[in-house]
Amino acid sequence: MTLFDPFAAEFVQRALLAGALVAVVCGVVGTWVVLRGMAFLGEAMAHGMLPGIAVATLAGVPGILGAAVSAAAMSFGIGALQRRGRLSADTSIGLLFVASLALGVIIISASRSFATDATAILFGDILAASAEDVALLTGVVVLTIVVAALGHRSFVALTVDPRQAQLLGLRPRLAHVLLVGLITLAVVAAYQAVGSLLVVGMLLGPAVAAGPWTTRIPTAMALAAAIGIAAVAAGLLISWHAGTAAGATIAFVAILAAAASALLHRFVRFVAARQDRALSERTP
Repeated sequence: MTLFDPFAAEFVQRALLAGALVAVVCGVVGTWVVLRGMAFLGEAMAHGMLPGIAVATLAGVPGILGAAVSAAAMSFGIGALQRRGRLSADTSIGLLFVASLALGVIIISASRSFATDATAILFGDILAASAEDVALLTGVVVLTIVVAALGHRSFVALTVDPRQAQLLGLRPRLAHVLLVGLITLAVVAAYQAVGSLLVVGMLLGPAVAAGPWTTRIPTAMALAAAIGIAAVAAGLLISWHAGTAAGATIAFVAILAAAASALLHRFVRFVAARQDRALSERTP
């Protein structure tokens, strides 16, 4: 058996395509998550999906519908607590994060026939991706890119200086809502691939890995998407040959990519600094 034999299987090809589409969405959205420091929100969204997915599975409807409803409710709840409860963002997110996770576990534990489905929910089942899943993810990719392109200027202003964005008429509150919506969309789209517990790995890992190599946001998004696609391919190959869980392996490879990128960037800077010193010593 050769290294790339797994890609001869049709279901692995679908998994690779679905994972690549997820990587594009997470590359675009994850770049903003890193720039805005919204990792905790992404984590809360991922866990906030659990009750909706559990209820949808018990009701016999597609889990992604329950995930979307639950994540949207999580987003609305965070906003409501901040506006009416006068709570800070991290406090609001923390409260709903724990509440959603606990409710999801309660729903799962109350059903004795839920063990297999719970594993797929928590850790993903990318090898079960269907043609319908690929079509849905393609639509999500298009929507994500369109919203990110149209809101780019407002997102940049929101990241740099929200007050200045307000003075420029860029409506920072609306930009924040759109950004939260994109995070929700990315988390819901990615859960099928890597599960609700590991989705943040795909959202953050490639974006962090791309960060040291460019200062332009569009370039960082493209590089993060490419790194994410590579992580999906590598994760599928490793999981096939090593017999490990595909979703968890993909998420772990994505995080390793961030660590490897940081080390490589430090090494490149070290080599460049030594060359500069050597050149300055030779110069009379």
